[in-house]
Amino acid sequence: MILERLEELPVGTFQYKLLLVTGLGWLFDSMDTGIISFILPILAKEWNLTPAQMGWIGSMGLIGMALGAVLAGTFADRIGRKKVFTITVLLYSLATGMCAVAWSYESLLFFRFLVGFGLGGELPVAATLMSEYAPSHLRGRFIVLLESFWGIGWLVAACISYLVIPAFGWKIAFVIGTLPALYVFLIRLHMPESIRYLLSKGRVDEAKEIIRSLEAKLKVESRPFASELSEAEKEQPKEQGFSVLWTSPYRLRTIMLWLAWFGIVFSYYGIFMWLPSIVYAQGFAVVKTFEYVLIMTLAQLPGYYAAAWLVEVIGRKYTLSLFLLLSGVCSFFFGNAGDAATLLLWGAAMSFFNLGAWGVIYTYTPEMYPTAIRALGSGWAAGFGRIGGMIAPMLVGVMLGQGFGMHTVFLMFASVFVMISAVVISLGKESRQKTLEEVEEAFQN
Repeated sequence: MILERLEELPVGTFQYKLLLVTGLGWLFDSMDTGIISFILPILAKEWNLTPAQMGWIGSMGLIGMALGAVLAGTFADRIGRKKVFTITVLLYSLATGMCAVAWSYESLLFFRFLVGFGLGGELPVAATLMSEYAPSHLRGRFIVLLESFWGIGWLVAACISYLVIPAFGWKIAFVIGTLPALYVFLIRLHMPESIRYLLSKGRVDEAKEIIRSLEAKLKVESRPFASELSEAEKEQPKEQGFSVLWTSPYRLRTIMLWLAWFGIVFSYYGIFMWLPSIVYAQGFAVVKTFEYVLIMTLAQLPGYYAAAWLVEVIGRKYTLSLFLLLSGVCSFFFGNAGDAATLLLWGAAMSFFNLGAWGVIYTYTPEMYPTAIRALGSGWAAGFGRIGGMIAPMLVGVMLGQGFGMHTVFLMFASVFVMISAVVISLGKESRQKTLEEVEEAFQN
């Protein structure tokens, strides 16, 4: 049995190399997102941009991310995870380089859309591929560790923005962002296609060859394959479109994931895109310092690692719900901080739980769907979530314009976190310590 042989592989160099290769894609994505947030104030001054124009530069990337997630997820189920992952990494890295030669505001908007498209497409496809190779007893941990590369990418972006841009200008930051184009060759060399995808397309011989290769790399004694495939391996489902996500087996899962994604993206982008401006306006000058950014970013990493441990101990559903709830609590107290020390404390705690929750939702989402629609379902959930990322920054701007203070804005985000925590705990199902096929069988019963 091919899938049994895949599950029996010991954890070794292959799994960690795959984690590194997909994780580097995550790091580069995060680095690009972080760099643009640091470049925006410089561009605004150099190009005389209005606040509305600055907002569109941020929103255009999110629009691209939403479309990229949906389309890349759809095509990853049709032409393969590896191929789509490679295309999206190449697209966003080259488009980032084009941003360095943007000759006008409009051209920059176009390139930022392409960057967002590639970035949004790469993330759910990478999570899907990793989830289909990670052993069932460590799958959650691997995906959360994959997401932790996002925090490392923000650290790299902060260092580039504070050490490189002042000396060489903002264009060099975009030039550095083209490095992932070289990384595509690494993908081609070290990333195999998903075995579950190959089986779903009837490409059995290719799947067997990958298994033999992995067994050789991991020094596992190879043996002949059984002449008969299992029922799961024989199944070659027809290509299915968007409507299947709303059929009775998947409807509640889709509702739960879409609401959770919307809420977490809404809160993340609403908070972190406006955080320096809101907090600085309240008189906390510390928010403008490199040390503040460093503390907030470093707090993300233990959040990821705590989540990586908990997903295999108490499960995905409970870890996600807990981290969302505590993100809400921290958001409330952050919005009511009275001094710089309290602000830093609750800001670090908010960053810890919020980014830990991100790691879990990337673990949880691919597990909710079978192989034939796994990337499709993950892409649509992530794409719908990006709508929250478009709405939140604009809504915060309206609230501030109407005279609402920092405490009211963060009360809103705290409420959203609490609501989606309740959605996950009430509608979510547990998938811990099961193979992807066992998860689907349990959910169907």
